[in-house]
Amino acid sequence: MFNNAGITGGNYAGGPIESMDMADFDRVMAVNLRGVAAGIKHAARAMVPRSQGCILCTASTAGVLGGSGPYAYSVSKTAVVGMVRTAAAELAARGVRVNAISPYAIATAMGTRSVRDMLGLPPVGAGAGDEEAVRRVFDEDFNEMGGGLVLRAEDVARAAMFLASDDAKYITGHNLMVDGGFSVGKPLNVPSI
Repeated sequence: MFNNAGITGGNYAGGPIESMDMADFDRVMAVNLRGVAAGIKHAARAMVPRSQGCILCTASTAGVLGGSGPYAYSVSKTAVVGMVRTAAAELAARGVRVNAISPYAIATAMGTRSVRDMLGLPPVGAGAGDEEAVRRVFDEDFNEMGGGLVLRAEDVARAAMFLASDDAKYITGHNLMVDGGFSVGKPLNVPSI
């Protein structure tokens, strides 16, 4: 089972913590954390009686590196990793593996909205005409690795397929970073348009 739903909430560019919108915080936590908890609960109900199964949860590099996402999003993804570890500690002895995948910024619909917001660009469909700038932010400023490699949704899917496979049968409680080294010290290029 793959818990892959999530929202960033409010303005991705954020603001000072003292002006955080608590209703937005609660909404993000309800989707990103409570949703994962419900997914783990119900998957475990089906998997534990068979003494086998794999539960995957999407976290984020924003959950392991402060300041790389909005408060609510970052906190929710940090909590997802904690929930994965806690569930893995219990469910391992019962034959169920639980792991997290933490991708870096990726050009999905949610990621694109976040970048547009961060750069102060109007929403898609508002006559913006600057999709090339948004693509460049992902491909050059955010996630280009050595050799011209760029993170794509398929790369995250491959990580999920590995963790769900028998090749990962002895891996549980792990947070697989799919981030091209960003979380271990890769400098963030500040996008400029």
